[in-house]
Amino acid sequence: MTAAAPDSATSTAPVLSIVAPAYNEARNIAPFVAAIIPALEKIGETFEVIFVNDGSRDETLGLLAAAAAQDPRIKVVSLARNFGKDVALSAGLAHATGAAVVPIDCDLQHPPELIAEFVKLWRAGNDMVIGVRSKRDEETWFRRQLSQRYYKFMRRMTSVEIPPNAGDFRLIDRKIVNVINQMPERHRFMKGIFAWPGFKTASVDFVANPRANDGSKWSFWKLWRFGLDGLFSFSTAPLKIWTYVGVLTAFGAFIYLAITLVQKLVYGIAVPGYASLLVLLLFFNSLSLISNGIQGEYIGRIFEEVKRRPLYVVGQTIGFAATPDTSRAAQSGQP
Repeated sequence: MTAAAPDSATSTAPVLSIVAPAYNEARNIAPFVAAIIPALEKIGETFEVIFVNDGSRDETLGLLAAAAAQDPRIKVVSLARNFGKDVALSAGLAHATGAAVVPIDCDLQHPPELIAEFVKLWRAGNDMVIGVRSKRDEETWFRRQLSQRYYKFMRRMTSVEIPPNAGDFRLIDRKIVNVINQMPERHRFMKGIFAWPGFKTASVDFVANPRANDGSKWSFWKLWRFGLDGLFSFSTAPLKIWTYVGVLTAFGAFIYLAITLVQKLVYGIAVPGYASLLVLLLFFNSLSLISNGIQGEYIGRIFEEVKRRPLYVVGQTIGFAATPDTSRAAQSGQP
């Protein structure tokens, strides 16, 4: 397969760009470098490894700088503060120059040796090769069930097919990377962004390794917010649903009114008012608050978009040859 080179790249651009966001990963940098470099060398393609330091507070940046000093194929983009993993990943994609880009976590859960299989399927004509986790035994039963239900729900709510059990670990052809770099939204739900452009896709099953040195950084609250970002970024269904909720509640109120009138006028039954009135007020006020909250989620995203602030701010880069195009992309967060 002949892949298109990036528009601003030179003839020395590598075939593969590895993008690894890092936030407080000091204990994982050395093991990750020791694993990823030999795995890439075995493939036989030219490559670069781009680490994105997402405002780490430990020794991550110093270790990355030392690794870049020892191997010119290692490059570092250091963000001025913590912007979140999806934004850090977007910064890495904007700086990558390879004909294919492979996002990967540097906690060693994603097996680097699987990249060779990605490249093989890419050369066979696929534009994206997704790593799909075949087992999630390290997670609790409740979390696995919640994840399955969420992706089923998302498939019904959106027009974008987001594969379940697939994370950021994948190979992305340059033409898809160029499309993603043109997507300027501030709330970056990368699973949906990866799926949105389309193109020919293949998948490879793998078993994730245990996370090295420490546990998951994803709390239940972070996962909840992540799920909401995915829903509100790729679907207007929550807004549309409330039209039908309003119709149904209005119909129910009309039925209740008709029953009350019949009881009073036909049968002469005294209708007690306090309890029923209180329940109805609480019920409809709750619906109103939920509806306002959903509208607020969308309005908040509109508010963030219209300000047009940079998606991220680069504090420094290490190992990059300064070019006007790269500098603009790095500082503005725009392609």
